[in-house]
Order: sequence, then structure tokens, then C-alpha cells
Amino acid sequence: MRCKTVIIAAMCLGISGTLPAQSIYPGQHAGKMQQETVVPLRAESFDLKDVHLLPSRFRENMMRDSAWMASIDVTRLLHSFYTNAGVFAGREGGYMTVKKLGGWESLDCELRGHTTGHLLSAYGLMYAATGSELFKLKGDSLVNGLAEVQKALGNGYLSAFPEELINRNIRGTGVWAPWYTLHKLYAGLIDQYLYADNVQALKVVKKMGDWAYNKLKPLSEETRRRMIRNEFGGINEAFYNLYAITGNEDYHWLAEFFYHNEVIDPLKELRDDLGTKHTNTFIPKVIAEARNYELTKDETSRKLTDFFWHTMIAQHTFAPGCSSDKEHYFDPQKMSEHLSGYTGETCCTYNMLKLSRHLFCWTGDEAVADYYERALYNHILGQQDPESGMVCYFLPLLNGAHKVYSTKENSFWCCVGSGFESHAKYGEAIYYHDDKGIYVNLFIPSEVNWKEKGLILRQETAFPAEELTAMTVSVNQPILTTVYLRYPSWSGKVTVRINGKKVSVKQKPGSYIALTRRWQDGDRIEATYPMQVRIETMPDNPNRGALLYGPLVLAGERGTDGMQAPAPFSNPALYNDYYTYDYHVPTGLRTTLPVDGKYSERVLKRVGKELKFTTSQGDVIRPLYDMHRQRYVVYWDLVEK
Repeated sequence: MRCKTVIIAAMCLGISGTLPAQSIYPGQHAGKMQQETVVPLRAESFDLKDVHLLPSRFRENMMRDSAWMASIDVTRLLHSFYTNAGVFAGREGGYMTVKKLGGWESLDCELRGHTTGHLLSAYGLMYAATGSELFKLKGDSLVNGLAEVQKALGNGYLSAFPEELINRNIRGTGVWAPWYTLHKLYAGLIDQYLYADNVQALKVVKKMGDWAYNKLKPLSEETRRRMIRNEFGGINEAFYNLYAITGNEDYHWLAEFFYHNEVIDPLKELRDDLGTKHTNTFIPKVIAEARNYELTKDETSRKLTDFFWHTMIAQHTFAPGCSSDKEHYFDPQKMSEHLSGYTGETCCTYNMLKLSRHLFCWTGDEAVADYYERALYNHILGQQDPESGMVCYFLPLLNGAHKVYSTKENSFWCCVGSGFESHAKYGEAIYYHDDKGIYVNLFIPSEVNWKEKGLILRQETAFPAEELTAMTVSVNQPILTTVYLRYPSWSGKVTVRINGKKVSVKQKPGSYIALTRRWQDGDRIEATYPMQVRIETMPDNPNRGALLYGPLVLAGERGTDGMQAPAPFSNPALYNDYYTYDYHVPTGLRTTLPVDGKYSERVLKRVGKELKFTTSQGDVIRPLYDMHRQRYVVYWDLVEK
């Protein structure tokens, strides 16, 4: 039924790959889909194994992420599942011998098990990216353990918590998001099959799908509507993906069962009815609509997806590309009143990037790539602490706040789970292709192997510290094709050279430069994208604005005065302390910035070759992604000189 009207290795592994978050994008996983994408496409994604990162800040983040992933004992991840199923043999692997995970993975937390789902994805993806047997073995071990639990439970159900939590959800009794947690398991098992060729994972997730169908099929429409008011994450996307893999219509029915009328119906009418609702319950549901469009050609799903994305970007997004305040929407006409210590839930940005990938495949729109780049650099790249590898729940935009990091064993928030994936998937949107050529969307040191064309494109750059990116073509024999160079909307007049010879560029910023020729082995493309400082004011307050340099949001250093231990880390002894965190912002902290209305670029002076700037009043300004373990200012009170 369509209910529309009533209804993530250590550094020693030498990692060079990249990996995407769980989703199925057009062009991927050839031979593993019973139901292929049926809609017209402007671009298709490369498979994970065909893109590799070269040394850069992105690769460094991925290395730290992989080391954390590799350090987590599989037995600890399975402990709550074994406990639920009662499959321990005496004390072996049981309560007395396994160190339990804390935070959201505690045995008394109703979300326990969600991190295991995220890591199923991350291990499978990392194996596909690197070929490292470590990640293959960890993924296999997790799947084997989960299969054992599923067999013990006996009816296809699989979770770290009793099925009674699902029953409570069906009855409308209070419970914390059980289908949200199950979504991570469904998605993780699907990824184990897609990226690590784990056939057992597919068998396990199909049994989970059959259990869900048998449990939910008899429910009334009234019960369905009551049940899905509880947050269920992107489980309908997972069911669409399982349907695509198997062709089983039962899973298609399940995907439509989780159609959330209250959320999606207003979007069908192209209405911004977001109000003060929970942001990250909206975005995954729209991603599911995107998958429905790709699999069924449902034009309504396409239109509402497009409307939602553009509404989010135009009305509900801060300068760094993030959204939400305390996880919720707010009146966009009062945005300047919502610069709090709890802006920018990272999971929201994670999901907006997923949604953006689908839209780019449909449209090839440079504006989508612009947003992706901004959110990737300013939020996702900067979510991870370069010293510890820990990650943030929020991106605080309160002047004088600082980033608050998770702890290694006692947090496991939702944004930790999505972080395992995010810091491993930097290569997923660098390149796309169509039947005529290859898109270069991001300027990240990397190499892509376009096997169908026999072409390897290697990109070397120090961007954004430098304005130049250089690409070298490797082919066994000359090939006629097109390289589509993104011309970002933030760029000055671009200069392009092929083998040292300047190429005439007639396109304008916010487009693509099509370079069509018979490419020879060793051909070299050089593109220089001039960047300048600009001010982006708030829609409701022209006297408050953020500084940008190219795609980068800049922030002013404000030191560590008043930061109290365990800052900059969360205190796991306090319940949800990330949500009630006291930043102890000192009084009198300077937030003003003198500007020249006619020449905003003069507000800053760059110091040397690194991305460091100063103001006339002595402020040190750096990219927001480099602002760690100290206070900062992003949105300034602008004062005319």
C-alpha cells in the first residue's frame, strides 16, 4: 500500500581508499540489483573500489577513524545482543568477562545496538575501499554473531533489546525509537552484502524483513499511523534498498508502510510545514522518497524531494551547511536568535549529504555540488578532533562556544555512529560520470579508475590552501571523452590549461566547463579557482554575518579562558550532557568586526601560505574545520568602519 492519502584500520594498514555512507546511489553495485534505477539520470556514481584518496586532511581524518573502528572489540559490540538472546555459554563471553560499552550502548538504553549497525556498514565499506582483511574479518565476525542471535530468538527478529520494545511501540506506549535502531541493523547488513560480498548478511537481513512483514501486515491503519509517530530513522529507505536487491514485493510493502503522512503529505503540496519539528526525522524520510522515485518513477516523490532540498538550503541552513537548533527546526525569520551551543546536529548534515547525492544524479546541478562542498568542509571535516579522533554531536554557533567531543567508550551517540561512516566516505562525491564523460566535483587529492572507459584520473592539489588543482590522465590508448570541471559559484574567473596551453573558458561561475578531446596518456589539466573573502549575513539580521573564503567558513580564535574539565570532552557521567552543556562563556568576549560595506574583502589579511588571516583589530581567523579545543566566533556583529 502507498499510504499517501489515508495512508566505518589503523595507520599501519596504509589505507588509501574511501567509502560512502549507507545508501544505494544510481550507478553502483552492478549485478546485485533485481530492481534497477528506472528514472532518467544526468550522472551516475562510481563504485567505492574505484576511488582512492591521496594524502590530505581528508585522508588523515579517515585514518584516525579507521584506527578507532579497528580498536573496538567485536565481542563488546555483540554483548548486548547475546544478553538479549541468552546465548552465552556459562561465563565465557558473558557479563563477567566482557567490558560493556557505555552511553547509548549501555544495557539499560533503549537504543542499544545502533552502533553495531553503523559499524557493520563501516567495516564493509572499509573493506571495499582498502582490501584489508582486518575489516573483512571484523564484519564477518559481527554477522556470524548476529546470525547466532537471530537463530536463538527463533522468529527472524534480531536486536540488542527484547521484541517487547517493538510491541510497546505498536501499542503506542512510550519507548525510545526501536525502529530507528533496527534501521541501522538493516542498513549495516545490506552494506555487508553490497560491499563485502557477505551472503550470510543478506540471508540474515531477509529474515529480519520477513519478520517485520509478518508482524506489521495485520495492523490496522489507525495502529500504523500511531506507531510511526515514534522516530524510525531511515528504515523505509532500507526496505526500498532490500526490495531493490531481492525484488521481493513484501519489502516494497514495508517501505510504503513507513510512509509518514504528517511529514510527507505537506511536502507533496510543496508546503514548508516544518515548524519546530525534529529535523533528523524529516531528512531520512525524504531520502526514502528519493529511492522510491528512482525505483518506481513516482513523480510526486521526485517533486517533493526537490522541494524539500531547496527549502532546506534556502530557509533552514546556517553558513557552515548545517541545520537545526537542539535538533529541531525553528522560524527561519528568527535565525539569528538560534545561534546556540546546540546548533547543527551532525546527523542532519550527514543525511543532507546523502540526499544531495541522489539529487545530483538526477540533475547534475552545480548548486547541489556547491552545498555538498560547503557542508563537507565546514561541518563534517571539522566534526573530528585531530588529536583524539573523537567527534561532536553538534556544531555550536554560539559565540564563544567550543566543540564538545565524544568519549571513546562511553558516548556512542547517533552522531558517533554516523561519524564512523562520514569520516570514511570522503571520496564518494568527488567524481561522477555519464555516458559521455566524467565530472570533477570536489578538489580533493584522489584517483578514480573509470574502468568502462579504460581511464584513470589522478587529482593532485593543496586546495583550499592553494587555488590550483591539477589532474593527470592515464589511458592505455587515446580516448575521446569529456571532463566536466566544476566551476563553483564562489570562484572568481577560472583559468584552465591543458598540457600548459590555456583554454578559453566561456562559462560562468555556477556551471561546468566541458573539456572534450581525444585524451592521450599523460595529458595534464590545470585549473585555478580564485578565492576571495566575502561576508554572508543572516537573513533576519544584516548586521550579523559569517566570513567565507571560497567554500570555507572562517572562525575567530577566542582561546580557552573559562573552559572547565572535562572540556572539550563530554562528561559521560551526566545524562545527555551534550544537550545541556554549560560552555561557561566569559563575559566581555569580543564578537564585533569592523567592515567596509563597499569592500568586504578588505576585512581580512592573509598571513603567509597557510589558511590564516588577521583583522585590523588583531583577531586570528582560521577555517572553522581547524577550530578545535578552543572557543571561537563564526557569526560576527558587523560594525561599519
